[in-house]
Amino acid sequence: MVDNSDFAIPFSGRWRIISMSLWDRDFIDEEEEGYIEFEKTGSGEFHFGYVHGQCDCRMSHKSGKPFVEWSWTGNDEMSLAEGRGWAVLKEAELHGMISFHQGDESEFVARKI
Repeated sequence: MVDNSDFAIPFSGRWRIISMSLWDRDFIDEEEEGYIEFEKTGSGEFHFGYVHGQCDCRMSHKSGKPFVEWSWTGNDEMSLAEGRGWAVLKEAELHGMISFHQGDESEFVARKI
């Protein structure tokens, strides 16, 4: 088991996805407000459009700044989907990338709820 005791700072909680490079706000919020959420345990989830994923997260530091990366499995319009992602903090926003295995990848920006 990975020790994510410091995971709560600064990533834990729910973050509202405010923009994505591949999809507009209407799509992001299609089923519910798009979000990404991290738990203290190192797990997480996200939802945007018709995509929902469960995440296995790892926190580290890059260039002295907090960094989180994850693999995910879930669905995209009821079809199985999986991929990976990462995020860093830039002031009060989370900036990162969500990638589908052998498919699309989109940058995203999120703000803590």
